[in-house]
Amino acid sequence: MKQSEYIQNIVIAAMLMGIGIVLPFFTGQIPQIGNMLLPMHLPVIVCGLVCGWQYGGVVGFILPFLRYSLFGMPPMPNGIAMAFELAAYGAISGFLYNRSKWQCIVSLYRSLVIAMIGGRIIWGIVRVVMLGIMGNAFTWQMFMAGAFLTSVPGIILQLVFILALMVALNKTGLVRFHREQKLAVKTEQEI
Repeated sequence: MKQSEYIQNIVIAAMLMGIGIVLPFFTGQIPQIGNMLLPMHLPVIVCGLVCGWQYGGVVGFILPFLRYSLFGMPPMPNGIAMAFELAAYGAISGFLYNRSKWQCIVSLYRSLVIAMIGGRIIWGIVRVVMLGIMGNAFTWQMFMAGAFLTSVPGIILQLVFILALMVALNKTGLVRFHREQKLAVKTEQEI
């Protein structure tokens, strides 16, 4: 990676972290609305897609702790589970999308869906461990309600907004959809 790409990724990741700090204010700091719209998830996933899995994972892990230290939200210990969840979103989405042969809308959706499922599984595992340490049980109903049922509006928002943002970034040239040119590589090797 060139130094200019490294600096560009650091700047974009910092900007997206700033957006992740500010975006929950649009839900009015009301946990019920935040749980439905998932405002901190958007910049983390975009960071993973644009900058790469390492940046997405780090931004996702740091963001809940930084936001808690500044504003007291998300409340702890829920913020700990959220840190692992967001780190998984950023890392999985960035890893899958940047390793795709074709970086297009289909691979974008595939990466988003797998990252959303993976992040929620990580969140569930962390909640099981945390509640187990405290002597409480984390039931299947609690997992389904916390991971999927209450967050349907946020999942839809992520699928629509991130697609629109990535298409806009492609049109401006900041992020390019591309297809791997395997045919050209094969013909060069045959000659």
